[in-house]
Amino acid sequence: MAEATVQTKGSCAGSALAKEGKYLTFALAHEEYGLEILKVREIIGYIEVTAVPQTPHYVKGVINLRGQVIPVIDLRSKFGIQTAEVTDETCIIVVEITQAGRKFNTGIIVDRVQEVLDIAGEDIEEAPQFGPSVNTDFILGMGKVGQSVKILLDINKVLSSEVLQNLAPSAETTPTPKAPVGGKKQGAAAKDAALKDSAAKDSTARDSATRDSATKEQS
Repeated sequence: MAEATVQTKGSCAGSALAKEGKYLTFALAHEEYGLEILKVREIIGYIEVTAVPQTPHYVKGVINLRGQVIPVIDLRSKFGIQTAEVTDETCIIVVEITQAGRKFNTGIIVDRVQEVLDIAGEDIEEAPQFGPSVNTDFILGMGKVGQSVKILLDINKVLSSEVLQNLAPSAETTPTPKAPVGGKKQGAAAKDAALKDSAAKDSTARDSATRDSATKEQS
């Protein structure tokens, strides 16, 4: 019995260690979530989404991102949260997911992007169990950051759907940035810098558009 207990603890510790790393955090309503940063391709401001008939309610439609058509998911609808109006902080996070051995890009609409956090394995706990009627398989873990808790998502399971596979072209047909030599942590650091640069450029573009609009109104 004691040996089994030790093995169980060791297994849990190993699982938590495997999940440590950098996470891009974002907000939906009053909750905060996190995505493994290596799954994130880029962050863009909200743009026009073309609706596709006869798709599930949470599929917002598709966008043309530099010549690549990718599906876009309203994460509020996917999680059963009441939809909200688009604001200046609304973003689309483009993630790379793997379904049935095939990789492709998908956009997820979030209320706002927050920051990139480096969460240690010891600060990640298993998802709580609420009984057989509640599925929590899509939760990678619960990240403890100070006094708050971030819900860390397994984005492959969140977006598991044949509909998305049919809408999205393979990500392997488009070039993706290669991680620098040095392993997972350096790759995550490079992605962190790239995402911050992407967010900064998007913010600058929005500020410029706001100033131009104000100038036109004054004239």
